[in-house]
Amino acid sequence: MARTRQSPVRRLSPCGCSRLQSVERVSAPDDTHPRHPVILAVDDDPDDLARIAEELTRRFGSDFRILSAGTGGEAVAALDDLRADHSEVAVVLADQWLPDTTGTDLLTHIRDVHPEAKRGLLIKWGDWAHRETADAVLRAMALGRIDWYVLKPWCSPDELFHRTVAELVHEWSRNRPSGGGPITLVGQRHSPRTSEVRSLLTRNGVPHTFRFADSEEGRALRAGFPAGIGLPVVVGLDGQVLGDPTDAQVAEACGLPTRLTAREFDVAIVGAGPAGLAAAVYAGSEGLRTLVIERETIGGQAGSSSLIRNYLGFARGIAGAELTMRAYQQAWLFGVQFLMMREVTALEAAAGGLRVTLSGGDEITARSVVVATGVTYRRLGIPELEALSGAGVFYGASIAEAPALAGERVYVVGGGNSAGQAARYLSRYARQVTILVRGGSLAQSMSRYLIDEIDAAPNIDVSYATEVVGGGGDGRLERLVLADRGTGARRTVEASALFVLVGAQPHTGWLPSSVARDAWGFVLTGAELASAETDPGWPLERPPAALETSLPGCFAAGDVRHGAVKRVASAVGDGAVVVTQVHEHLTRETATGG
Repeated sequence: MARTRQSPVRRLSPCGCSRLQSVERVSAPDDTHPRHPVILAVDDDPDDLARIAEELTRRFGSDFRILSAGTGGEAVAALDDLRADHSEVAVVLADQWLPDTTGTDLLTHIRDVHPEAKRGLLIKWGDWAHRETADAVLRAMALGRIDWYVLKPWCSPDELFHRTVAELVHEWSRNRPSGGGPITLVGQRHSPRTSEVRSLLTRNGVPHTFRFADSEEGRALRAGFPAGIGLPVVVGLDGQVLGDPTDAQVAEACGLPTRLTAREFDVAIVGAGPAGLAAAVYAGSEGLRTLVIERETIGGQAGSSSLIRNYLGFARGIAGAELTMRAYQQAWLFGVQFLMMREVTALEAAAGGLRVTLSGGDEITARSVVVATGVTYRRLGIPELEALSGAGVFYGASIAEAPALAGERVYVVGGGNSAGQAARYLSRYARQVTILVRGGSLAQSMSRYLIDEIDAAPNIDVSYATEVVGGGGDGRLERLVLADRGTGARRTVEASALFVLVGAQPHTGWLPSSVARDAWGFVLTGAELASAETDPGWPLERPPAALETSLPGCFAAGDVRHGAVKRVASAVGDGAVVVTQVHEHLTRETATGG
């Protein structure tokens, strides 16, 4: 029920001052004088709106257009005009109790016209104590209708208000469709290689500008490239133009570490997912000479998650890439060395510890090794769909692809949290998102908050007891063949994209036979090695540490470990605990002269 107020009728106005004026007509975009992105505030209380506009203008007015509206109707009309003029909307702040609608209904509508905009529900200090307002905030967050609540400013300057809005602006900028940054990528539409490079840049937290080769901006950029250069093209930090570069070349062009600077370490960590990064932070903070080796991107599967809402300490939730990049920076500040785009090809006992062989032939010696390679999603194994990998068929949640799917029909395979997060993010852009689940329920595999958000989303549906058995398209995905697991009945559906997030498989094929694994390839550790069926078993008289493998001095942490709980927090816990056990191993080896 909306709260009524006595207030004058107002129109959308630019807020360079506290006095509201007549409606601003948004002019067409001008290439020579591009308009700044918009922050829109909506409140029917004149005093509150004036104070909000003044605070926004003071802090953000140089880089954003600050607009205001007094009713939901005015805000909707303004947002439609901004969309028609191709203007970017960064943040919309709306009071819950408007005269013609509620703030949550208005902010829900924004997803249809400006899917990239961040949404904040304005409430006054103390209003959270009122049941009606508290219920509105909790329900809106639970159903994914807002990104956070924003306390209205009550003094000037109000730094809490500024911090909250700044965080929303930062989150918006990370996923800004138009991009921006020191790296430029130009690639073809529906190109698997272009998709791979975009994902590599996005998941490694590299700010970049992306342009399709056939767009006006893309053609202008290509005019300055060497004749005949292959696509995709990456322009690096030093201005060097790279045609169809390898992953290692892309990483070097972005300033990521791809070469060894030392050969001996106390601990080598294989994998830079949550477990590996946590181990790196704790090892580095305790003074251990630490190297992290990552073959692809920082963050692993967690790095591709659009929003993790149940990680301790992040009430609003945090993007997987943001969380893992923070961990990367934290470890680096503790002196941890990173080696990107390199794989471990061999591991064996050697004098002084363990010898680690890397792709390219380099070798290092580490007194201990932590295996934190995580898991990868199972391939569908359908030839016609495998041929379209990167051209509409994606393994994992490729966040960078979402804006290009506006108005399209998209399918997600999987019933876990990663699949739910991917579906919610894709629903901002796609006309319809369908989750395909082999079982009859999501309750056993997905968190309740995600199930509630999916149930509330008007453009997400779930197809149970369904699996993908075929599909195809001319150069890109155009259709899927789905089968009912109960009746066997098949149907062909139109599809522009398929995201597969199912069937986790450990990346352990590179490990030597001396490291025991279960039938699925997950690494056995600690007490599991005492099983009579384990071969090889534990070779020493002392018992293995809880996270130690059958190769003394080699440990496993995170999802790669048999019996691990598939949660980010659990992986981080493993990474923290394993460093204590590494310390015990190093102390023991030093004492015995091993």
